[in-house]
Amino acid sequence: MTLIKFLLQSSGKMMLAAILTGFVSGASSAGLIALMSYSLNHRSDASVSLLAWGFGGLALITLVSSWLVRVLLIRLSQEAVFQLQMGLSRQILASELGYLEKLGSANLLASLTEDVQAIAGAVSVLPFIFINLAIVSSCILYIVWLSWQAFFIILILSTLAVMTSGVFLRKGRAFLNLAREDQGELFGHFRTLTEGIKELKLYYQKRQDFLKDDLQPTAAQLRHHNIQGLSLFSLTDTSGKLIFFIAIALVLFILPQWITLSPLTLSSYVLIFTYIVGPLDNLVSKLPILSKADVSLQKLKALGLSLAAHGEASTIPPPVANDWQVLELRQVTHIYQKDSDDIPFTLGPINLSFHPGELVFLIGGNGSGKSTLAKIITGLYSPTSGGIYLNSKPIDNGNREWYRQ
Repeated sequence: MTLIKFLLQSSGKMMLAAILTGFVSGASSAGLIALMSYSLNHRSDASVSLLAWGFGGLALITLVSSWLVRVLLIRLSQEAVFQLQMGLSRQILASELGYLEKLGSANLLASLTEDVQAIAGAVSVLPFIFINLAIVSSCILYIVWLSWQAFFIILILSTLAVMTSGVFLRKGRAFLNLAREDQGELFGHFRTLTEGIKELKLYYQKRQDFLKDDLQPTAAQLRHHNIQGLSLFSLTDTSGKLIFFIAIALVLFILPQWITLSPLTLSSYVLIFTYIVGPLDNLVSKLPILSKADVSLQKLKALGLSLAAHGEASTIPPPVANDWQVLELRQVTHIYQKDSDDIPFTLGPINLSFHPGELVFLIGGNGSGKSTLAKIITGLYSPTSGGIYLNSKPIDNGNREWYRQ
C-alpha cells in the first residue's frame, strides 16, 4: 500500500515499532479469548488461580501495548504530515513559475489541504487497523489449533471474500479518483467565487451562469462520484459479513456432520466468531479512508514537484553585485498555450537592451504580452528560444536564481 510505503520512508523505525506493538496488542487480545475458551473447557480448582493470573497478565499487556501503539502512531502521523506539508511547500517555492501556473493554484491548494488531511486521517486510523489485524490473525491461528478442518473452510470462504471485495474495492477506488479530480476543479470555482466576487456582484446574469453552469455541475458530480465510491465500499462490508455468517453456519451445522466435535469445542468456535466480527468490521470500515489516502498520495506524486525536474538550483545563490552595465534580450521568444486556446501564444522575437538609470515603459493592449515580457526580464519565465545576457554573460538554469536576486 502506498500509505505504508510513504510512512516507512518518512519514519521507518517508528513505523516498524508501531506495527510490532500493534500485533502484540492484538495477539494478547486474542490470547484472552483463547484463555476464556480454555477455562470453560478445562476448569478445575487447581487451575483457577493460574488461569486468573494469566488473564490478568494478558489484560495488562493488551492495555499497555494498545496505549503505546496509539502514542507511537500519533507521533508518527503528526511528524509525517508535518514533513509532507513542509516538503510540498519547499517544492512549490523551488519550482519554476511557469510550471506552477500550468498546474494551477486550485490544484496546489487542494493538495496542500484536501490531500494532506486525507493522509493525516488515514494515519490516525492505522493503530486500530494493526490491532484489529493482529486480533483476526491470532484468532485464526487459534481456530487452526482447535480444528484444521474448520480452518480449511474459513480459508476457502476468506479467499472468496477477498476476490469479491477486490472487485468492489477497485471500482470504488476508481470513483474516488474521479472525485479527487472533481475536488480540484471545485477548488478552482471556489477561487473564482472569492476572488471575483466584485465582478459577479456587478452582473446578475453572469452570476447566475457561473452558479448553474460551473459551480453546481461540478459540486453535483463530486457528490455523485463520492456516493458511488463509498456505496461500493459499503457493499464490501456487507459481502464480508455475509460470508462470515456463512462460515458460522458451516461450522455449527455442516462441520459436525463430517467430524465429531464436542459441545464445548463448538462453544469455543461461537465465542471466537462472535468476538472476531468486531475487528473484521473495523478493518473493512477503514478501507475508504485508506483508499482516499492512497488516491491523495498518487495525486501528490502526479504533481511532479521535483527540484531537479524543472531546473531549479538547489544551492544558495552567491552575493549580488550592483555594478552591472547592460542587460540584453537577444532574439528572445516565449511560447505557451492555455487549455482554452487552440493556438499557442507566441511572444517575440524580442531584442532589447537596458542600462542602469533608464526608465522603460512597456506599452500594449490586453493580451499583447506585457506581463509575459516582464516575467522574462525578471527571470520568472525562461525564454523558449534566444537568451538573456547580463554584462554579456548568458543567464541559464545554473545562475537564474542568482539573476533573479
